[in-house]
Amino acid sequence: MNKQEMKVVSRQEWLRARLDLLKAEKELTRRNDEVTRQRQELPWVRIDKEYRFDADEGNVSLRDLFRGRSQLLVYHFMFGPDWKAGCASCSMIADAFNGSVVHLANHDVMLWAISRTPLPKLQAYKQRMGWSFPWASSFGGEFNFDFNVSMTEEQQREGTEYNYSIEAPASDVFRWRDDQEDGGDSAERKLAALSGTDVPSYHCDRPGMSAFALEDGVVYHTYSTYARGVDPFFGVYHWLDRAPKGRNEAGIWWRQHDEYGS
Repeated sequence: MNKQEMKVVSRQEWLRARLDLLKAEKELTRRNDEVTRQRQELPWVRIDKEYRFDADEGNVSLRDLFRGRSQLLVYHFMFGPDWKAGCASCSMIADAFNGSVVHLANHDVMLWAISRTPLPKLQAYKQRMGWSFPWASSFGGEFNFDFNVSMTEEQQREGTEYNYSIEAPASDVFRWRDDQEDGGDSAERKLAALSGTDVPSYHCDRPGMSAFALEDGVVYHTYSTYARGVDPFFGVYHWLDRAPKGRNEAGIWWRQHDEYGS
């Protein structure tokens, strides 16, 4: 919104407009509560495959990730094996994990990030970012592929499943372009560069989250969401949506938090 579009009114006029908006916000809240109820009522799928991960405590199973809790939330953090750094978008989301993980753990829920990059590279990036939340490597395993957040370049060329549909070959995750800033470089090229990789490799991993339950020693898959389904975890955007100018973006503006200028 520029200065010419800004409307200045009296406090009374503002209050009338705010009350109209409040009605819409309450309707949205009630609708969200209903969708949440439907989400909790999804049936479960038993997991019989033995997934293994490398974590700080050694080689562990999916069951081990629960750490004595009955519920497990996994953020599928985009970090390919040949990347030099984690995805900048996933990193902005993960900046909020440290404060959440302790509360979740004390409410019978473990929160983990899982990525395909080998554990030493993951640990180095975690130290760089100053994070302490649990993070495991699925390097060499099928976990990411089975939960549709990783795919090979060959699968991309043929068309692959993501977000519960088959993507067109080489389909872009991000559609906007920022022609004025860099002469037409795609958003993906910028994000790939921030991760120290190229666009084809960047395409091999996608964002998502999955939920699991542990009952009588058996692990069940209960929920997964992808693409804009991870928006609720993008805390920065929820703040921006309430700022006077909103998201106010024409392209990729964010960075890893230690990459911003002074």
